[in-house]
Amino acid sequence: MADFFFNLHPVIQGLLKGLAVILVIFPLAGACSLAERKVSAWMQGRPGPNRAIVPWFAYVPVLGRFLQRLGVFHLIADGAKFLFKEEPVPGHVNKLYYVLAPALAMMPAFATVTVVPFGAYFNAAGEAVPLMLANVDVGLLAVFAVSSLGVYSLILAGWASNSKYPFLGGIRASAQLISYELSLTLSVVPVFLWINAPGTPGTMSLAKVVEFQSLPGFWGGAWFLFLMPLSAFIFLVALFAETNRLPFDMAESEADLVGGFHTEYGAFKWSLFFVAEYSNMLVGSGVFALLFLGGWNPLPWIPLADFVGWLHHLTGAAFTVHPLFVGLLSIAIFLVKILGLIFVFMWVRWTVPRFRYDQIMKLGWQKLLPLAIANLLFYALAIAFIQK
Repeated sequence: MADFFFNLHPVIQGLLKGLAVILVIFPLAGACSLAERKVSAWMQGRPGPNRAIVPWFAYVPVLGRFLQRLGVFHLIADGAKFLFKEEPVPGHVNKLYYVLAPALAMMPAFATVTVVPFGAYFNAAGEAVPLMLANVDVGLLAVFAVSSLGVYSLILAGWASNSKYPFLGGIRASAQLISYELSLTLSVVPVFLWINAPGTPGTMSLAKVVEFQSLPGFWGGAWFLFLMPLSAFIFLVALFAETNRLPFDMAESEADLVGGFHTEYGAFKWSLFFVAEYSNMLVGSGVFALLFLGGWNPLPWIPLADFVGWLHHLTGAAFTVHPLFVGLLSIAIFLVKILGLIFVFMWVRWTVPRFRYDQIMKLGWQKLLPLAIANLLFYALAIAFIQK
């Protein structure tokens, strides 16, 4: 099957990969939306979405009622509503850019998925082969470069709406994202200073970061969350700001901007902005897991290879070392970490109140950026001393 795919024309391969990204990210983004409603309901002591059900499914014993209370059918109902609802286009907007903005929000969100490894398997030589759509050596640089283009969709939506509230939302988004990109980038530099030892080929590959966290020994098998906790903290805070999540959602801020940059949007175009937001959350959580949580390694100092070896020793089953099983196991481990981080996003949203705009700017420029610079200098000196 793999040979058949790799023998296809490169254009066909690209189209199939793009289709795979859409078929995976759209359902995951919808599931995140439903999960957010259920998590908020759980935190507020209410049942949340639990009424929608497909009529004939109501007669399925136990399972039908369970899925209804879980709210699964609301996901189908919301998707159908957004798809078939009338698409209003206000008369005062710049129609070309108004329609272009939601599509522009989706492009960076989907493009960054291609360079993020999501699992691994072992070849005949016992080497870990990362699972990713585009295995490029500048993986993290590509993520930062492409994801930073997403702010243009918010600016374009605010400007094309020809309304003061969306315009202010677009301006806030541009200032906020630029402010926190600096801290986000500086926070990961110590990680790559650590893995790129003198005399070795330099790399910015996310797969290489996971490979380094899979090495034997205390320093090799330790997750960077324990070696560089301040870097992880700065990255996570900046990630909240970059994805416009509470308490950093000043681009929307319904308390004073009605709906912010998407005030004039509705139906399917409105939903695309939030699919892009959840896609950015998924990619950001994946990058955090790769950098600081060992990627697809199940536990600190327990790499995937050792875990698979223990499974094979305990069960004696040959399938436990098959590349397909190992690949699916690594994907499952990686997905659990991403879902845990997504829960943290939702937990913070329904726990911490929204910051004021001046507080966000002060935090970004006067607190987080100096902290990121000091953190970089400390680790640069420490790594130079250790590797001397």
